[in-house]
Amino acid sequence: MADTANAAPFLQFKGVKKTYDQKHLVVVDFNLDVAKGEFITLLGPSGSGKTTCLMMLAGFEDVTSGEILINNQPVNSIAPYKRNIGMVFQQYALFPHMTIRENLAYPLNIRKLPKDQVDAKVAEYLTLVELERFGNRYPGQLSGGQRQRVALARALIFAPDIVLMDEPLGALDKKLREQMQYEIKRLHEQLGFTVIYVTHDQTEALTMSDRIAVFNAGIVQQCATPDELYERPANLFVADFIGESNKLPGSLIAIESDMARCQLADGSSVQARVANVTDTGSHVTVSVRPEKLTISREQPASGNHTQAHFITRLYVGEYIRYHFALSDGTDVVVKTLNDSNAPQLAAKQAVWLTWDALDSQALDRAGAGSAS
Repeated sequence: MADTANAAPFLQFKGVKKTYDQKHLVVVDFNLDVAKGEFITLLGPSGSGKTTCLMMLAGFEDVTSGEILINNQPVNSIAPYKRNIGMVFQQYALFPHMTIRENLAYPLNIRKLPKDQVDAKVAEYLTLVELERFGNRYPGQLSGGQRQRVALARALIFAPDIVLMDEPLGALDKKLREQMQYEIKRLHEQLGFTVIYVTHDQTEALTMSDRIAVFNAGIVQQCATPDELYERPANLFVADFIGESNKLPGSLIAIESDMARCQLADGSSVQARVANVTDTGSHVTVSVRPEKLTISREQPASGNHTQAHFITRLYVGEYIRYHFALSDGTDVVVKTLNDSNAPQLAAKQAVWLTWDALDSQALDRAGAGSAS
């Protein structure tokens, strides 16, 4: 992970907006400072604006208003090929009629490097991505994972200031995708290049990023480290989109410092961290992750707890999913480790679900907020 605490911004988006029809903004006032060597992921559902931001940075889309700067230099009017940016796409974009060696040499040849330097660089990067024996093969003779490693090496070989990756692992199966996540992180840590990575895969984002900007409808809902996004979502959209979250409906009784006192639909009084709630008496959602809940057969004397009835139990391998219903019909999921302590419950059995107040958030029921 890059140390960005005191780093000056290397890449900046300042008030960037994008519209295609002059009526509707697909990117709404995007602001982001990126430190040199940082791995930033733009995460969100399809159509949320993340790829448009990537394309504006690459120079393939014009900026409607606002400014993009690299190393304090505005690049809005600079041609894409002059921005010194490498790109990795989902479909590899390798030249099928060229060998792997020729594909890697291509960006160096168009920069008119001497042949001996080209040969040395190609050999270095073939070794770096562990494809030394495949230099004379063609892309069609390689597996999907091997082709993606070639695409990554070609994007890095000319030492770009920034590497852009647009859903680069989307075409790979689960096992290969996980292997490539490790490869990309290994190369990032070894070479220290700056990454802007676009994906709709939350697990991929959490695994690889220094920070994640969560997009919805052209607005960044929250930009934070993976653990902060997961543990402290800013609003209901982020809580829902990042991982899995139980949403317990209730109303806000009071705010005490940074903690909210809420009353759930069944009358239970619980505490949760204040996220984006302000008005006493307003409808709120208490968000709590499935793995943060504990199943108890006896009612606790204190702390957050609510009664639920057992519905079903799903075996997932490394963990077990329990489904419960609250008195108002709200479905609640609990995840426990698959071990000897996993409880055995009868159909409709009443239990108590407990959790630490610091593991839950009090969120505005309206969901997504403004850009942050």
